[in-house]
Amino acid sequence: MFKKTTLKNGLRIITVPEKNAKAATVLIMVGAGSKYETKNLSGLSHFLEHMFFKGTKKLKKPKDVAEFLDRIGGDFNAFTGEEYTGYYAKVSAEHLDTALAWVSDIFLNSLIPLKEIEKERGVIIEELHMYNDNPRMYISQLWKEILYGDQPAGWDIGGRKETVSTIKRQDILDYISSQYTSENTVVCVAGKIKEREIIGKVSDIFHQIKKGKAKPKPKVKDRGKGPRVLIVKRKTKQTSLALGVRAYDIFHKDRYAANLLAIILGGMMSSRLFEEVREKMGAAYYVRTINESDTDSGWLCTFSGVDNTKLPRVIQVIIKEYGRMSKNRISEKELKKAKDYLKGKMVLGLEASDDKASFFGIQELLRRKIQTPEQIFAKIDKVTKKDIQRVAKNLFKKENLNLALIGPFKDDNQFKKLLKL
Repeated sequence: MFKKTTLKNGLRIITVPEKNAKAATVLIMVGAGSKYETKNLSGLSHFLEHMFFKGTKKLKKPKDVAEFLDRIGGDFNAFTGEEYTGYYAKVSAEHLDTALAWVSDIFLNSLIPLKEIEKERGVIIEELHMYNDNPRMYISQLWKEILYGDQPAGWDIGGRKETVSTIKRQDILDYISSQYTSENTVVCVAGKIKEREIIGKVSDIFHQIKKGKAKPKPKVKDRGKGPRVLIVKRKTKQTSLALGVRAYDIFHKDRYAANLLAIILGGMMSSRLFEEVREKMGAAYYVRTINESDTDSGWLCTFSGVDNTKLPRVIQVIIKEYGRMSKNRISEKELKKAKDYLKGKMVLGLEASDDKASFFGIQELLRRKIQTPEQIFAKIDKVTKKDIQRVAKNLFKKENLNLALIGPFKDDNQFKKLLKL
């Protein structure tokens, strides 16, 4: 399904050809994200992502950068996470060379103009306001804060207003020099492509990238045992909550068991918590449980937006289900449904060329080893009912519980009393 080519300078190229596709995607992934930042430069990775759209040696103005692919109906964007930043262009297959030219140009030749830096500060600060003003979005950031506190893993990917306001051009250039190196970069091309030809073109273009390794990120520090409660008081008609535990990193043997555990709890419309909280109690419009894994950390958490008056009861119901998973083995039918759901979603998520590029590119960047969908399915199929219960017992303990809330509450003692398993 894919081919990995490593150039002499250490750059990795992943090609994922699909004969019957009509589109193609070029994705460049680099190991640079919020976990690599210092406190006074929080948000630097995200700021840099924005600046790559502000002009290159060939495409002088932001409008030129956008218009280059707009004129062929291309889909293009970038994204920043905790451990990576990505830049991509998706086009109809006959325009693949145009997509490669565009992505490589912004990645290798961006000018980072000073006047655009000053304008972009305001844009990013408004982006931060947008997320912070939306409780459903902001609760995810509070969840990281309660888990990790004042360290890179607990900081907002976008940074803080104070840091965004003071980041300098030289800071951005230094960060490019330290992180945007050949050995820290993966170029993934997926869709209707001529594999040998595209490998040659990528090799020719990226010979100019700075050689060498990047600076490593600091290790995530454990905050110790809880349980902990974090409340942001706001006058809202519903309370946004995040209730969960630390879990496993992407290398852990029980990662897939934790994924299935999350699906059974609240990963689908027929999951336990969706049935209990929404269908039976009528207490929330949405409830979902997510298992998230990074290279050095992980968590499992249930998110919901809950009727203020029903909040204590919803917390008790979530914890009750956590406890049930620890005490009682699930049925073979429920396990099979979760496995089929997880595999089915993965198949649907790999339909498009940009999805394929992300699937293979992120694995190569973070793991330096790619698993095919079939290999992942085999690991999912090996998970047993006993594994699910064992993982639940390991994760769901009183001292591991953490609760973040956004709503019309101030006193956290009433909620700490509820965190019992």
